[in-house]
Amino acid sequence: MGMFDNLKDKATGAVDDHGDKVSEGLDKAGEFANEKTGGEHGDKIDKGTDFAKDRLDGLDGENDDIEDRNA
Repeated sequence: MGMFDNLKDKATGAVDDHGDKVSEGLDKAGEFANEKTGGEHGDKIDKGTDFAKDRLDGLDGENDDIEDRNA
């Protein structure tokens, strides 16, 4: 098992166990970025946040860990 496989397994486990916290963290990061840009890129930041949530949630092959997606 390579280093990246190990990292993926750890990330998958973290999202499986703490999907709600991961979602909260991504939302807070998006809000912070939006504030720092003066709301100028809010739509792009929201799109990126949603993309990150989808990708992290799908690490285990199922979209079942992060429920608060604004699709």
